[in-house]
Amino acid sequence: MNLMRWLPWQFIIRRAARSQGFLDPIELMARMRQLAQPSEVGEPIELLRAGLVFHARGLINTKVIQHNLDWVWPYWIERQFDPKDESFIPRSFSISHINLTHRNWTAIGQPDWEELPIVDPRGLLTPLLDGWSLDTWIVTEDGRRLLPSRARSVEQYQELDPGVAVITRSNQGGLSLQSRAEVRVEDGRAICTMTATADSDSAGWLVLALRPCNPEGVSFVHKVNLAQDRKSWLVDDAQRVQFSEPAERHHVSDYHRGDVFIHLNDQQENSEGRCKVGMVTTAAMFPIGAGGQRRITVSVPLPGNRSDTLSDETWRTERAQTCRLECPEPRYQFLYDAAVTSLVLHSPGDVYPGPYTYKRFWFRDAAFLIHAMLCVGLEHRAARALDRFPDRQTPLGYFRSQEGEWDANGEVLWILLRYEQLTGKRLGAKWEGPIKRAARWITRKRVSADIDAPHAGLLPAGFSAEHLGPNDYYFWDDFWGVTGLRAAHLLLRDSAAGKGDDFAAQADDFASAIDRSLESCARRLRRPGMPASPYRRLDAGAIGSLAVGYPLQDCRPDDPRLLDTVNFLLSSCFIDGAFFQDMIHSGLNAYLTLHVAQILLRADDPRYLDLMDAVAAMASTTGQWPEAVHPRTMGGCMGDGHHVWASAEWVLMVRHLFVREEGERLVLCAGIPSRWLRHERPISFGPAPTTFGPVSVVVTPCAAGQVKVEWHGNWRSGEPIIELRLPGHAPRTIDPGTTSLTLSSEATDT
Repeated sequence: MNLMRWLPWQFIIRRAARSQGFLDPIELMARMRQLAQPSEVGEPIELLRAGLVFHARGLINTKVIQHNLDWVWPYWIERQFDPKDESFIPRSFSISHINLTHRNWTAIGQPDWEELPIVDPRGLLTPLLDGWSLDTWIVTEDGRRLLPSRARSVEQYQELDPGVAVITRSNQGGLSLQSRAEVRVEDGRAICTMTATADSDSAGWLVLALRPCNPEGVSFVHKVNLAQDRKSWLVDDAQRVQFSEPAERHHVSDYHRGDVFIHLNDQQENSEGRCKVGMVTTAAMFPIGAGGQRRITVSVPLPGNRSDTLSDETWRTERAQTCRLECPEPRYQFLYDAAVTSLVLHSPGDVYPGPYTYKRFWFRDAAFLIHAMLCVGLEHRAARALDRFPDRQTPLGYFRSQEGEWDANGEVLWILLRYEQLTGKRLGAKWEGPIKRAARWITRKRVSADIDAPHAGLLPAGFSAEHLGPNDYYFWDDFWGVTGLRAAHLLLRDSAAGKGDDFAAQADDFASAIDRSLESCARRLRRPGMPASPYRRLDAGAIGSLAVGYPLQDCRPDDPRLLDTVNFLLSSCFIDGAFFQDMIHSGLNAYLTLHVAQILLRADDPRYLDLMDAVAAMASTTGQWPEAVHPRTMGGCMGDGHHVWASAEWVLMVRHLFVREEGERLVLCAGIPSRWLRHERPISFGPAPTTFGPVSVVVTPCAAGQVKVEWHGNWRSGEPIIELRLPGHAPRTIDPGTTSLTLSSEATDT
């Protein structure tokens, strides 16, 4: 018998807290739970754990940064702690100091290599996950300094061919510094490199600095040794940092002596640095002649086993498999190519929604990312990721990435069906058990339909997507649950495992419960819009209820409930053309803005393009989006600074400009911007996998305002019904066997 269970823990905790003058934690937690609907899971332990780690660093930042503002800090700190900067945040009662204004970075790497170095907006390179960073500076003999993190104007861009590289350039009064960060392949291994090129109009030094910090804040370094040949560092007896040339001068400092930056002119050198606090700073210095140039390359081997398949051609091989876009708008073209690259980088086995803060697995994010992969032809990556799903299923059928998220099973079943539809391949017998258990879990999880309450027949209150609000009976979960049951019915339609469970009828019963609940909401709110839950008013959380229209397409494009929800969000929750999520994120969301754009596109509402343009404008110069964007600084304020879910949504939005499925119909060209047709060059997309087979679309503007549209499909089960809906022209259902059509400016067909 476990006697610990019999101890009066609540009494002990209350007594201990009150004796020290603290609030009663038991009462506090009880009051907090009263602000949400009762739920079997208060807060997912996985999220609490991640939050504690996140704010533990914030506490360290609080103890370190504000007392040492003469250090050279990462870009976000230099701006967020500057009282003259728009990014400034007063610290006063903030217990932890975290990056809330410039959460922006760009991942670099190689396909299928787990480690993803990141580069911040000023070129600071963090080679290893949550580790120390490398920076480059110029200091001159006449006292001038070029420090990229303090520079107001810096040019940064990303190259995608042949591999991924981030280039950062800064200039200041006769000084010029460029860094190029990339991951190269050497003998089947991934090596993170940064090449720094410095130009100076007077004698000076190119400084390579090792920093105990990264885009989240402090990252401890306790020991650094300079090799005898002066061509490498050994950091914490673990990581080797190699220089292309020996350092001519070398300085080290610890926390109590201050940043090595203030010791660069010291006469005495140090070859080794130690710091009990964990704030060793190190500088390797390379001379620059007056009017001269100096170039240094630094290399850091990335953890991982040697791969015989990794080579300089790996990126070209990956891109050759993908659906290609050719359009006359360079920004859209680059963002699409960068988004596809992000999908490849973040799917080394599992799929991740980010390279740093979100380098973890969630079924919700995975479903959207895998869907985008399938839609651009990355079938092998999608299949590999799906094969890992059953290991995360509990014996009772719950696909668990964290507790309390009742949408996961529906998302898994939906993406499994989309895999079959988009590839034309069956999953096989090994999936029958997991699918059946997952569907049964959904039906068991529902609240009884016999209770007299607005949530009768729905899924229980849960945490769901954290941006919807506190625990509640979210329609987001319910819509996914219905779709999951319908997907299970189709996935098991020809197997013995499908006998005895009428998942289609259960889906219909579930959908009826949702309809009854939404009808009660309509009476209460006096409008058809769908709130986040039966107990909420219309607010920003209603964004989750759009799932029934996108991506699930489980209602008509002109459904009054769907369109009223969109109109509410557009009128009340948009800032500067983008969706502003008040809850948790408190920022502009690229991926959720595109969810609204998808609804508008399905409804033939031209405002979809305004939303796409707003999202394109929010992207960084390297083609990435953070999870949420600060509406004033336009830097990241929430989540990962390289948010791959946003990349996936951009890919899917571009796809739907050219091709989308609507039931048994294939809709072509419904979102092609009219401005693209002003350029007399072909616009193309494909081959794009669809439920009917892969299709390629070419739109060619011709003389006299005519437009020729061509499509070539490799249909699996006969040609589908094809509907051509080019904006500015009358919709046209295509005659069977037709593969091209020329449209005139008067909207007549030839």
